[in-house]
Amino acid sequence: MSRLSALLAAAVAPLGVLAATAGTAHAATPLPNHVFAPYFESWNGQSPAAMAQEAGVKHLTMAFLQTASKGSCTVLWNGDTSMPVADSTFGADFRTIRSRGGDVIASFGGYTATHNATEIADSCTDVDKIAAAYKSLITTYDIPRLDMDIEDNSLTNSAGIDRRNKAIKKVQDWAASEGRQLQISYTLPTTTSGLASALDVLRNAVSNGTKVDVVNLMTFDYYDNATHNMAQDTQTAAAGLVSQLGQLYPGKTQEQLWGMVGVTEMPGIDDFGPAETFTTADAVTVYNWAVSKGINLLSFWALQRDNGNCPGTGARDDCSGIAQDKWYFSHTFAPFTGGTPVPGNDFSVLSSPGSASVDPGGSTTAKVVTKVTSGTAQQVSLSVTGAPGGVTASISPSTVTAGETADLSITTTAATQPGVYPLTVTGAAPGGNSHTATYTLTVNGTSPTGSVINGNLETGALSPWTGGNVVLSPVHSGSHALQVSPTASTTGEAAQNLTLAPNHAYTMTAWVQGGYAYAGVRGGATASSWTSNTGWTKLTVPFTTGSSGAVTVYIHGWYGQGPIYADDISVS
Repeated sequence: MSRLSALLAAAVAPLGVLAATAGTAHAATPLPNHVFAPYFESWNGQSPAAMAQEAGVKHLTMAFLQTASKGSCTVLWNGDTSMPVADSTFGADFRTIRSRGGDVIASFGGYTATHNATEIADSCTDVDKIAAAYKSLITTYDIPRLDMDIEDNSLTNSAGIDRRNKAIKKVQDWAASEGRQLQISYTLPTTTSGLASALDVLRNAVSNGTKVDVVNLMTFDYYDNATHNMAQDTQTAAAGLVSQLGQLYPGKTQEQLWGMVGVTEMPGIDDFGPAETFTTADAVTVYNWAVSKGINLLSFWALQRDNGNCPGTGARDDCSGIAQDKWYFSHTFAPFTGGTPVPGNDFSVLSSPGSASVDPGGSTTAKVVTKVTSGTAQQVSLSVTGAPGGVTASISPSTVTAGETADLSITTTAATQPGVYPLTVTGAAPGGNSHTATYTLTVNGTSPTGSVINGNLETGALSPWTGGNVVLSPVHSGSHALQVSPTASTTGEAAQNLTLAPNHAYTMTAWVQGGYAYAGVRGGATASSWTSNTGWTKLTVPFTTGSSGAVTVYIHGWYGQGPIYADDISVS
């Protein structure tokens, strides 16, 4: 958060993938449905357990986890090599907090990390290592919720946004397979009417199948030179967010959408100055509103500020800048915590084995294994996608009861192009829960370089694209173009698998038009670009292939929007 501009990163020190004490950890207990969890500044040498007890607070949001330097994949508290993710750092405090009926939320990022590229997904380019850092934190401390505080430069780092959500998805699938309860929150800067550029973080989460449980608005530091009623601004910002969440999650009720909302205030004078002052009266107004709306999280920055030791002074981490009783804001918000969550029905899905190699014309099989992770067994519909041309993949039976297995059958033809192809196995339950597993098919042989086939759609047929359809108008050139039509509840996409030269730099180009039209690559490389334009616009997407050279190129339309069109698609 931007109030941490004085926070400095230290030098990096090695951290094992899992802490030595991780083997003694137990699956975390879910947080209450409504929780007050103020932020705690981790760098000042104070005891979070002692300060929480003094303030009368049960839950804390611990800030922040980041790398010590850009390029590192090791997270540390405050980016400080003397504060590793280990039981020796805060472990005893966290156990004491739990012994009193509370718990902690661990927050990654913050202003300094997102400004200096020491936020883990900006710093580290390996999704698996990012996921390992999250898992280490979870298993070391039995953390029930990870918070991603994303601001400043991280909001425009599209590669970091995508890596973060992909890593979270991997950790969520792991947690589900282990029967471990895990929640994810995003803490994001807001306007007084809802999210601005930060909305792209959530759009990317949806596109990656990443579940976001809570969106926590930083309802301060607006820096808009406007007149502010901070309590009223909190309410309008949250109402705007709920409207935006309704577009992202059209299957949720209004009650469920409000249940995804969190707000974080800054007591007293914020970083902007006296024009943005959150008063003691504002605290009462926000508390009553939060209870009436049933939001998930009420918080403030930070516990160390909850005193009146510096009247008239803003932007300090150790006092609020207004006249107040010590712990006034903590005592006002503390009763918000309540409600015991009842784990819903949920399941996991994985393939066993997770990969195989075949010669062109060969076939292979695997088991699709489902497990009940909470509640009771549900009916799970199974499907497999991502098969390239010349490969047929199917699952039988296509519907199982969670806890049962099915057979994945894969057949290739003699003309199947050699390469590495990730297939996605999806399990979907009637209640809306969906989980995926990746099965990696390697077709043996020499991997030739190649480019987009039928990129101008002038064959008049869709093949080898999957998804979308061919239209005669509008076109960018020639007489045909590609149309992708999202619906109110699903995205639209057309995709094509390519095998390019390994470890080689390429550029994808595509002419597109329509609302939220994306062009991108995934698989062996991850990159995308988008526009929202009624006229033809050229998108350029640089990327570098991995060791296999296999990628999937796609044209993507955002759900809830109208059709999008693409033409003259190429990779060079």
